Amino acid sequence: MGVLDGKVAIVTGAGRGIGRGEALALAGEGAAVVVNDVDEPAAAAVAADIAAAGGRASTNGDDIASWDGAAAVVKQAVAEHGRLDVLVNNAGFLRDGMSFKLSEDAWDDVVRVHLRGHFAPSRFAAEHWRERSKAGASVSGRIINTVSEAGLYGGTGQANYVAAKAGIAALTVGLARELERYGVTVNAIAPRARTQMTEAVLGDFAAPPTDGGFDEWDPDNIGPTVAWLASDAAADVTGQVFVVFGGHIYLMEGWTMVGEVEQPARWTPEGIERRRAELFGDRNSGLPRMGFGR
Repeated sequence: MGVLDGKVAIVTGAGRGIGRGEALALAGEGAAVVVNDVDEPAAAAVAADIAAAGGRASTNGDDIASWDGAAAVVKQAVAEHGRLDVLVNNAGFLRDGMSFKLSEDAWDDVVRVHLRGHFAPSRFAAEHWRERSKAGASVSGRIINTVSEAGLYGGTGQANYVAAKAGIAALTVGLARELERYGVTVNAIAPRARTQMTEAVLGDFAAPPTDGGFDEWDPDNIGPTVAWLASDAAADVTGQVFVVFGGHIYLMEGWTMVGEVEQPARWTPEGIERRRAELFGDRNSGLPRMGFGR
């Protein structure tokens, strides 16, 4: 018995890498999985792997960043299985460049695939769950989004990607507030893993260990956390962002107040400057540090 027996899931961008691992993990826990990827042969290979392991899977090649494509993949899941329980938004790619050289197309393409490609499937999944809820059905919907530490901390040479991923993190919390009344949770993961998107940056640093030890950068490490978030056990977890890496899960929280000054009148620039030390305290007023310690 798996923790997702009887559930129906969609995983976007599931033809390889993290998405593939997520699809396999969900299927391994008993879910029927619609494997979405614009690379349809890659999606078919993942579906075949799931079937070979005794699971249930079908493929979908729609562009989930389009309204029609997003609607179609949700419609397919419901038509094939009668329902949808889990949506894992994973599809994405990079078009890196420094801000002063980034092209209009590079900006639009990345924001479209990541940010719109997360919202559009969520919009149609939410519509399905709302209709079920209003019809009196018991709903236990799950949306698991994919953000990035670049979107949480800011990254260099990736203004388009940073903006899209930060937008997804905020979207996650917004959707969680909106859909809670319908029995839907919305969470996000920021995965660290070896993928086509990261290999050029990480290089040998993230290569598999040669001694047969635990491979912290294996993209299949991400799937179990997604399966847990998709399960009934995590029904009280919503609006959260997790960094997932190897055997580590870090719970994140952003944009909390860390300093304050006040006065019973309108500020002046000179007045703010006089109280700068009070506002910042022992914090650096320059760039915030990237990453975090254990």
